[in-house]
Amino acid sequence: MKIHKGDTVKVLRGRDAGIQGKVIAVYHENNRVLVEGVNKVYKHVKPSQKNPEGGRLHKEMPLDASKLMVVCPRTNKPTRIGYRYLADGSKERFAKASGISLGAVSPAKPQYAKK
Repeated sequence: MKIHKGDTVKVLRGRDAGIQGKVIAVYHENNRVLVEGVNKVYKHVKPSQKNPEGGRLHKEMPLDASKLMVVCPRTNKPTRIGYRYLADGSKERFAKASGISLGAVSPAKPQYAKK
């Protein structure tokens, strides 16, 4: 999955379409992403020692990754993500719209170094 924890993403579909938020967690096994402030639901809680009043709590639920796009830090617009190898053989993510680097993915490997 090309979306990583800490990325700023924009929601493309659903009731929260157009909202930007930061990725809290990524669940690779079912292709879902938990985004801060997006897809909030009510959770009904019985009174307990921890929460003596009980009531309704707001909670964020994971979204499908196909409904999200990473926001480019330079242009502040949604962009697709690509991977490329640098001259030293390290792999990085980059924004396809502007070409800006989004961070390294793997350390340098000599077989991918440009000669």
